[in-house]
Amino acid sequence: MIDLSIDRQGLERNLKKARENGILIPTIAQMQHPETIPEAVQARLKNIGLWDVDPLNLFRISWKNEAREFGGLYQATPNYVELPSALTGVQCRIVAMVGKWFPTGCHKVGASFGCLAPRLVTGQFDVERHKAVWPSTGNYCRGGAFNSKLLGAQGVAILPAEMSRERFDWLHSIGAEVIATPGCESNVKEIFDKTNELKRDPGYMVFNQFEEMGNPLWHYNVTGNALADLFEAIKRPGDRLAGACFTSGSAGTLSSGDRLKELYPRMKLAVGEALQCPTILNNGFGGHRIEGIGDKHIPWIHNVKNTDMAIAIDDEDSQRLLRLFNTPEGQTYLREQLHLSEELIEQLTWFGISGIANLLCCIKLAKYYELTDRDVVCTVLTDSAVMYGSRIEELNREHGPYTLQEAMLDHHLHMLGLKTDSMLELTYAERKRVHNLKYYTWVEQQGRTAEELNALWYDTEGTWDAVHAQAARLDELINAFNEATGVLKTL
Repeated sequence: MIDLSIDRQGLERNLKKARENGILIPTIAQMQHPETIPEAVQARLKNIGLWDVDPLNLFRISWKNEAREFGGLYQATPNYVELPSALTGVQCRIVAMVGKWFPTGCHKVGASFGCLAPRLVTGQFDVERHKAVWPSTGNYCRGGAFNSKLLGAQGVAILPAEMSRERFDWLHSIGAEVIATPGCESNVKEIFDKTNELKRDPGYMVFNQFEEMGNPLWHYNVTGNALADLFEAIKRPGDRLAGACFTSGSAGTLSSGDRLKELYPRMKLAVGEALQCPTILNNGFGGHRIEGIGDKHIPWIHNVKNTDMAIAIDDEDSQRLLRLFNTPEGQTYLREQLHLSEELIEQLTWFGISGIANLLCCIKLAKYYELTDRDVVCTVLTDSAVMYGSRIEELNREHGPYTLQEAMLDHHLHMLGLKTDSMLELTYAERKRVHNLKYYTWVEQQGRTAEELNALWYDTEGTWDAVHAQAARLDELINAFNEATGVLKTL
């Protein structure tokens, strides 16, 4: 359960800061249903850019933003991309909900809000006394730094040194303190070591996405319901929601699958990881290049008992397809050989590296279960190619100038040629094995207890449902916070 007890002194200081800076906080319900956001807020948003450091951009933490970089409001159906069979090589419909149109260009701004908001509106996090620490493999710390800035707090971003240059440049531009830990995407322990060091200083408060229950609370309520809204909007008579695939990362997005499985009990929920670091699949380890999905541990917040399949993706596939989707030669191939529309070719630039990995998981799942054109498989695109221009330059230097022949080869080898290898249907025993891997990170290294670990598995206190349901209480606290500041009345 998320601690929602009130620290009165901290809360009073947060209210004072909010009044001074004109900070109004959205509710989880408003993120699900942005049409309910006050008209005064929507009127102001018409003159604010998507990435502007303006507190009202908190009200753009929604999957239903218009696909506009300036002045956009909301739409009934989330932004999505549907991938045709000519591209994917499978019959089923694959739809991906788009993270590019969140502030910072990534949906992790929502997960970080889910972790920060409970402590902000209870006063446990004191903007005058604490720095907000965001341990991440790239995007979560960007969202956390952005939200910290909007709320008048100092953000501290922790991420591996080998992440893309664009991430570091943007973090510095927004005034975050940046700590680069050794290693690459899968070096999560080094991140945890740094957060444990900072915890010794009472001036730092750590928001660890891998264990904070605010992360699954947000994704279950906001992402899960948005995916359901999307399916209901696009389904044809006889269509079934057959599956959902999400690379692991912090496991927050997997919580949206928990919501989907409640609504569509026959669907399969799959977790993806890098073949070069097959922790779930094979208790394995290693480094990889699928930025945004850190490995070598099982996140505390992963509801493993609800996961049906593990799928490993070769990081070479994701790199090659990043180049295919984002170079003139690749786009010429897509246009002239596959006859894709200009709109879809543009939409393929909305796939970041982890989004491509999510797509490949969907294709493998569709092949494994022999899905038909009446089946729909869904996923999300965490970010877009905007954050990976330097990676494309590196690939061009490594492999030489791209050609139409290479584009055709990449499509056939790295997408159409996917097979059903490196996949595992998770039996009860397999799920328990994966869950037990949490012990080595969270009990031996991070101070959790074996009793807490068992409680997550046996759900002895109704942990998952109880956390999901806390959205209602959190919204009550947010509304009380806004009422106390009086900011809405001044707009």
